[in-house]
Amino acid sequence: MRKSIYTEQQAKLRARLRAERKKLGLTQAELAKKIGIYRTFVSKYERGERRLDVFEFFAVAKALEVNGIAMLREEGVDS
Repeated sequence: MRKSIYTEQQAKLRARLRAERKKLGLTQAELAKKIGIYRTFVSKYERGERRLDVFEFFAVAKALEVNGIAMLREEGVDS
C-alpha cells in the first residue's frame, strides 16, 4: 500500500482545495492568515509535501467557505 499522501485521491483533494482558494481570490498568505497558520503550511499541502489531518482539513474548508464533508464525498473519499 502506498503512503496516502501520494494517492490519486490526495492529489484530487489538493487540486480542489487550491481551486476553491483561487475561486475566492485568496492568496496562500491570505488563506493562512484566515486560519491563523503560516503561508508555508498552505504551500506545502498544496504541493503535496505534507498532508492535512482531519482537523486541519476542516479548518481549511471552513476558511474556503465550503462544506468539508460534501467535498470529501464529491472527491470520492468515502468510496
